[in-house]
Amino acid sequence: MSADTGKLQAAAIRELCKPLRLPTIAAQAVRLAEQAAKEKQSPLSFLEALLCAEIEEREQNAVGRRIKEAHFPKVKSLEEFNFQEAPHLPVTLIRHLADGGYIGKTEPVLFVGDTGTGKTHLATALGVAACRQRKRVRFTTAAEMVNELVEARHNNQLSRVTARWTRYELLVIDEMGYVALAEAGAEMLFQVIAGRAEKAAVIITTNLPFSEWTTVFPNARLCKAMVDRLTDRAHIVDTGDESYRFRRSLDKQRKKNQDGGQN
Repeated sequence: MSADTGKLQAAAIRELCKPLRLPTIAAQAVRLAEQAAKEKQSPLSFLEALLCAEIEEREQNAVGRRIKEAHFPKVKSLEEFNFQEAPHLPVTLIRHLADGGYIGKTEPVLFVGDTGTGKTHLATALGVAACRQRKRVRFTTAAEMVNELVEARHNNQLSRVTARWTRYELLVIDEMGYVALAEAGAEMLFQVIAGRAEKAAVIITTNLPFSEWTTVFPNARLCKAMVDRLTDRAHIVDTGDESYRFRRSLDKQRKKNQDGGQN
């Protein structure tokens, strides 16, 4: 086959792939055909490789869309978390959670610990893992969610917005308890959580032990109901009270000082 004929065929393949929406086949058909010829593959093996490439690309694109739609402040994975700096964490449990079984069982996951102990990283990592499993995920902070709900109520759209928050297969609410909530805001937040109870999974990070949640939820009865909803069948991970971020900064500064002293 001449080079000109090959170019014409490649162009024809690209045009045929457009209405079929097969961009990866259009882009890789020539390369994979040359590889198949070089390796003396059968036509069926070539076709299989071509279709696998298309499916793999679609999977990657779908995961990318899920991650983008989740609105993570920063994408972090479990592979990036240094468990050696936090040896007290239940690594086996956390890796088991990353498999996503808790989502199907609608079991809450709660990360409780002081600032800098890895709560947000771990919650984000579980969210990213869920996106890789093609789940619909949404990340927010408690304050951001309450602000959106308050605005929705002001615009007479509270029912619609609340329903949207309940549709995600996994909802990650960061920084629960960092900011005291007005009673109306706390009630709307409770409605979202109650609406998801035993229907969809939620991940919560908080710097407060449950006994101190009354300091941010003004209604004691509502606070008790919130804790009951979130802790029922929950996986509770205590991340501790020692900031590994602060310790890491100290180690870097110590190393910098040592290097400076040697120069």
